[in-house]
Amino acid sequence: MHPLISPARLLEIFSAPDLVLLDATMALPGETFDPARRFVEARLPGARRFDIEQFSDPETVLPHMIPTQARFAALAGALGLSDAAHVVFYDQGNAASAARGWWLAGLFGLERVQVLDGGLPAWQRAGGPVESGPPPAVAAATFRPAPRFVRVAGLGDMRDHVRRGDRLILDARTHGRFTGEVAEPRPGLASGHMPGAHNLPFGRLLDDNRAFLPPEILHARFAEAGVTEDRRVITSCGSGVTAAVLSLGLAICGRAGDALYDGSWAEWGSTPGAPVETGPGRGALS
Repeated sequence: MHPLISPARLLEIFSAPDLVLLDATMALPGETFDPARRFVEARLPGARRFDIEQFSDPETVLPHMIPTQARFAALAGALGLSDAAHVVFYDQGNAASAARGWWLAGLFGLERVQVLDGGLPAWQRAGGPVESGPPPAVAAATFRPAPRFVRVAGLGDMRDHVRRGDRLILDARTHGRFTGEVAEPRPGLASGHMPGAHNLPFGRLLDDNRAFLPPEILHARFAEAGVTEDRRVITSCGSGVTAAVLSLGLAICGRAGDALYDGSWAEWGSTPGAPVETGPGRGALS
């Protein structure tokens, strides 16, 4: 199944009985809106709210870390989500929220999971209906996780990869944060990047409407950033959310076997002794 679905195609299959729509909107650093309020004000008909903060590990101080299998299964089941569902994630316009939902769902075993390209704004431009008000309750379902932990990297993995240089680390943060010229929005973090990392700000994969660029342009952007067919990629960012845009872009290009560093810079930049470089690095794109 292709990782993206267009508004036009979603309109065609909108009445499918196994279709589950999940609004994964969260506010990125610098955004100040309330995602829960936005969901009540306007959403795809029948959509359920996939709260990324809830679908995270509550036992760590790091932001948005993946939950346990049991937590994901319980929360997914409470949303009426079974492991056999056809799930379409969307967000209200920043692209990264839906991408993180897509990555999480795939990590825990969902086979049929897509992202609505361009999110709610694209849906509305295509004439898709919206609803508002408190959402109705949904019947619980049983979700059986089948995790694919090869798709996620931890701190120990990243120390090994940095030392060996055997993976391409692709950082989705803005160029200034990557080089260390701009301070991190979270206090207490070093400025800069992991040694050997390349920079590809996630917005370079998106058009002016926050939809993904055509595959041929994505291929070119990844190639400019140093991605090659013979080397697996680990995506990273500030807290594991915008990195998912790069992961989704890689999947759109037909790649498999890549991973996402869940702790990202929030973990690496706060870990004593973790090596940090500043400056443009290699493959850096502004």
